[in-house]
Amino acid sequence: MAQELLKVEHLSAAYGGIHALYDISLKVDAGEIVAVLGANGAGKSTLLKCLSSEKKAAGGTITFDGKPLPPKPYQVVEEGMVIVPEGRQIFYKLSVKENLKIGCCLRKDTDGIRTDFERIYAMFPRLKERESQYGGLLSGGEQQMLAIARGLMARPKLLMLDEPSLGLAPIIVNQIMDILKEVNQDGTAILLIEQNARKALKLCDRAYLVNVGNIVAEGTGADLLADEKLMQAYLGQ
Repeated sequence: MAQELLKVEHLSAAYGGIHALYDISLKVDAGEIVAVLGANGAGKSTLLKCLSSEKKAAGGTITFDGKPLPPKPYQVVEEGMVIVPEGRQIFYKLSVKENLKIGCCLRKDTDGIRTDFERIYAMFPRLKERESQYGGLLSGGEQQMLAIARGLMARPKLLMLDEPSLGLAPIIVNQIMDILKEVNQDGTAILLIEQNARKALKLCDRAYLVNVGNIVAEGTGADLLADEKLMQAYLGQ
């Protein structure tokens, strides 16, 4: 039986008096890729804010690796949950290497950090080539690779990504999806928030479809991808 890594039960969240999430329940097992799909305003980013302790939930529970979610974002990272935010949010006036160092700033294992730098540069040779360049001088695709690499430098058990394909050319989107597959094969579980539903469903093991703060469907990526009526009704695809 697979080890349950993340468990969300009956989660709700609100902004003032406006609810963004209603009774959300989902899970991610160790080694899985799980996608959360939905149109703009469905509540996907709010879910990630709750999972990273950036936003306080109005109700429900979040358990990670058998323990309640810590209250502070840096504590969530220390426990092994790392988010790659929408829009990349790299440091434009820092070099590629300096951005990567920020990703591992909570770690103390010097030898492990050195090994992970080598692993990251092997996975992202373009970043090695641009190691001393400012993040702001990278292309959009390179910045997204840097954002993912920075997250991996924290050595997460679960990597959460918010719209990693946003604004990228199709060929770069394919590269990003291939990178996520490689990251997962190396043993990191992935929770993927993504509007490119077909790409996400082809990549993931399981998926949840969110509409106006509610989960309206769940299943394997293949099963949801084959349901054309569902795709059209909730995703317009």
